[in-house]
This record gives sequence, C-alpha cells and structure tokens, in this order.
Amino acid sequence: MKAAIIHAKGQSPVYGEFDTPVATDGKVLVHVKASALSNLSRALSEGNHYSADAVYPKVAGAEGAGITADGQRVYFLLPEAPYGALAEQTLVRPDYMVKIPDTVDDITAAAIPNPAMSSWVALNDRAHLQPNETVLINGATGTAGRLAVQIAKHLGAKKVIATGRNERELQELHALGADVVVPFQLDGTEGVQKFEKALEEQFAEGIDVIIDYLWGESARSIIMTVYKCIPKGHIVRFVNVGASSGQENIDLPSSVLRSSAVQILGSGLGSVIMPKFFEAIRNVYEIVKTANLQVNTKVVPLSSVESVWGDSSGKPRVVFTIN
Repeated sequence: MKAAIIHAKGQSPVYGEFDTPVATDGKVLVHVKASALSNLSRALSEGNHYSADAVYPKVAGAEGAGITADGQRVYFLLPEAPYGALAEQTLVRPDYMVKIPDTVDDITAAAIPNPAMSSWVALNDRAHLQPNETVLINGATGTAGRLAVQIAKHLGAKKVIATGRNERELQELHALGADVVVPFQLDGTEGVQKFEKALEEQFAEGIDVIIDYLWGESARSIIMTVYKCIPKGHIVRFVNVGASSGQENIDLPSSVLRSSAVQILGSGLGSVIMPKFFEAIRNVYEIVKTANLQVNTKVVPLSSVESVWGDSSGKPRVVFTIN
C-alpha cells in the first residue's frame, strides 16, 4: 500500500510502499480518508514526543479519519505500530476510535479533534471551568489557541483574554469570541514590563483560568502577574498544554507558589486518561455546527508528504487526503 514511511528516529517520512496491515483480534482495519499534520503527529512519528515508541521503519501519522470494514466513519488515534495514519490502511484499537457524525466532513473530522480536544480537556477536565469565569488563552493565534477561544465561550466563560505575538492575528480573534487581546514582544526588559502591565490591567477585573500553549517567558510573566495582582486565597488554575515557545524551562521562584493561590497543572498524554480525550472528541464533534467551530485547513495529497512535512506553522492546518 502507499504510505509515508519513517525509517529512523528524527527522520522525515518518505512516500513509498509499505506492507498492508491485516485485521487481527482486538484491532480494527481502517481505510484512511484523511489525516492532519499536527504537532503531536509529527513528534510521535519522528520519535521526539515523550510518549513515542521506538519502532522503525514505521508509517507516520498519529490520527485520522477513515472507514471501517462495516462502513462506519470513524476518527482514530494512535494506530498500532508499525502502522500509522498516513497510509491507505491502518490498524486501530476499537476503543481508540470515535464515530464521526454525518454533519462533519472528512477534512474537518481529521483536522479538528487534536487541537480542539486539547482545549476541551484543559478547560473542562483539568481547570473545571465554571460558568461566568474569566479565561486567558496564552498563545491564542495558533490552531489550538483559536479553537480554545471558541470552546471557552461555548463552555460558559464570561470573558476570554487572548495573548500572542502576532497582533494582526490576535485582532481576528474578536470575531471568534475573544473579548480582549493582549499582544506581546518579550525580547527585552521593556517588552516584559509592557506585557505585565497590560496583564495587570486585565487581572484587576479578575482571572480564574489560564490555558497556556507556549510556556517560556510569556508563561512566567503571567504567573508572576497573578502573584502580584490576585488577592491571596483566590485560586487561579494555570493549565499548561504545550511549549510552542521552544522554552522547556522557566525561572520561577518557589516563593511565588508558596505565597499565592495559583495552581499549576498539566494537560496531555499521561496527565489525562485516554477515555477523557475520546469523550472530548465526541463533544467537539457534536458542537462543530452549533458552535460554528472554525479551523483553517490546507488539503494536500499523501504523495506530497515529503514537501510539506517540514511545515511547522500549523496555520492553516495541513490535512493529507489518502483514498
């Protein structure tokens, strides 16, 4: 079968022929229709994710949309190694599949689950967002961040604050539900101070939940501003979902945690049980139309995988079509 094949850790996939999988007890054969190029898919495929296996050669791709032998349209996650999502067929555990509603097309079904479930789980299961609370989305201009703005509003947030580097893209988020946008450039002391002052003005009206896709200096500034501005005893739930800033470590005084009520949580594979992710995907599919969830996509054939795999922008989200 045609597939995108990775031959060793750290390598990019090549388009070629791979053995066709055969259905076995406990695994379902899925004919793949579409698969999105998410950060998770890329990192798992290349072996650079903390949960990645070491099976090579293997088919790239961690998730997708397809059809089972009995004709059911499904979204699937984490196919059985060495098979992946970027192939004509793959093998998947039955409990790692979600039925796709007729109201959701294959491209959307492949593109929206990963970024949308990240914010749904972070908001609903980790932060336990309550109606009328105020939410800050740090790194809101990415695909996941844009969906986080929309989902926060759907889940009842009274006010959504969106932060990020690109001011033009931040302004676009007003149409998606952002009440306030706060751009930042943290290349020097002046930039950090300007960002923290803008945060202080917003936090004066209260802050309850922070969903962080960036980590690094922007996350540190947000936590330090919570420490400085929020009354002692008011719990602010800070949920880290990713480290798109490229900074894995931040300099955070322990006294900040001891003398403020900020709770720092993680949300991802390992901190959340798998059934919660699939529950989130079902919920997201149910509201795609009613909440008018929007994700920008770039559709390309699987044969183009070698030329587009290195696209790290994620905007628009690349979706490979297979069959």
